[in-house]
Amino acid sequence: MKIYTKTGDKGLTSLIGGSRVPKHHVRIESYGTVDELNSYVGLIRDQGIAERHKVVLKEVQDRLFTIGSSLASDPDTSKMKIPDLHATDIELLENQIDLMDAELPALRHFILPGGSNAVSFCHIARCVCRRAERLSVHLSEDSFVDDKVIVYLNRLSDYLFTLARKIGNEQQIPENQWIPRV
Repeated sequence: MKIYTKTGDKGLTSLIGGSRVPKHHVRIESYGTVDELNSYVGLIRDQGIAERHKVVLKEVQDRLFTIGSSLASDPDTSKMKIPDLHATDIELLENQIDLMDAELPALRHFILPGGSNAVSFCHIARCVCRRAERLSVHLSEDSFVDDKVIVYLNRLSDYLFTLARKIGNEQQIPENQWIPRV
């Protein structure tokens, strides 16, 4: 199988199900942003972080492929069976957030991103995740999007924020608290 097909040379691409849409279509933007997010999650995994975080992040990457498959499918024409999200996928993120949060100091200020590469990559991934969520919500206004996709992305951004705090705490990096000028 060749990597290049030349079928997208005119600015169109195929969805699962065979329909063709412009490459700027919100569906393409949605799953393209999820793919970008997945790459950042891989970058976080490549950092010097605890193995338990890497295990969860690998699971997240798998779920992001699931979400990408869902978003890449034309709900009107696709007959292909694709993986789906489960409530337990969202519960995993919530449980991880609760475990990490129980070990962190109370959050009393907004946090400025930064402190180490791993912490910064978590914040970048969080921002990309929020964009993927916004695009998926936009897509859902005109086309079917599984509700669990939007909930998962919402919870994942919270997980990535908490993970940034946890990694900083484990690396003994003080949080950059935002203290607004008055």
